[in-house]
Amino acid sequence: MRYFDATAVAALGPAAAVDAITDALRGDLDPAADPARIPVDLDRGQFLLMPSESDAATGVKVVTVAPDNPRRGLPRIQASYLLFDRESLTLQAILDGTALTTLRTPAVSLAAVRQRLPDHPVRAVVIGAGPQATGHTATLAAVHSVAQVDYLVRDPSRTSFAAVALASPQADDVLRAADVVVCATSARTPLFDSSLLRDEAVVVAVGSHEPDARELDAALLARATVVVEDVDAALREAGDVVLAMDENALSAEDLVPMRDILTGTVTIPRDRPLVFKSVGMSWQDLVVATAVVDHHVD
Repeated sequence: MRYFDATAVAALGPAAAVDAITDALRGDLDPAADPARIPVDLDRGQFLLMPSESDAATGVKVVTVAPDNPRRGLPRIQASYLLFDRESLTLQAILDGTALTTLRTPAVSLAAVRQRLPDHPVRAVVIGAGPQATGHTATLAAVHSVAQVDYLVRDPSRTSFAAVALASPQADDVLRAADVVVCATSARTPLFDSSLLRDEAVVVAVGSHEPDARELDAALLARATVVVEDVDAALREAGDVVLAMDENALSAEDLVPMRDILTGTVTIPRDRPLVFKSVGMSWQDLVVATAVVDHHVD
């Protein structure tokens, strides 16, 4: 049994992680067959269990959510990934699950939207300042040319790098000019007025997997092509989708599974925004964990 720490996980690299997700979806992997995330409530927080299997391996990510941890100087969300031999179910490897999540989430996002990115270097706006915000920036730069990145946050004084206040005229200006907008926050209500965005904009929302929390307003989903990892998972966990449907701005029939984009079954129109709403699924961790282990074996 081998252990892969955060450095070893990150060594796979964002571009290789995007390729691993893309190749899996163009192969035999069907996200609709993936087991649902299993929440287990605890006195001090919650376990999230994320099991999955493929032709090559099986695995489970064990996530802990401890709301009081920031006051202790610890991450609110921590995780470990257990990778097993598919035939014997013998434990083969343990990976830093937090680093795995940081790597695979933006890899999924870029796999979903890469075909829709413009030919020119993009102007990106990233809302948030945590690992997923910076991870999406790094992954975008690994697979596409980037002209400029602006970070928007509620309180710029709390970030260690240059950022713009979300509630400011400057934020409105960068949103109007954005080719790509990434929302990676813990917000439960829409972050901005979507009428600011151009019809060519690509929007990625990864901040929540709860049906009553959202980062995007219903008006954006009503005028966009909405791509999801899996329709059933989105209807179960994607608040941006569920709440837009509650407001009659969207229907389940409007949702496009990302696999259909990657296999060419559906072509994304370029005259309306593209929204990719991710909730995170177990198959993604298994695909990238397997790629990490194979990378080190090679």
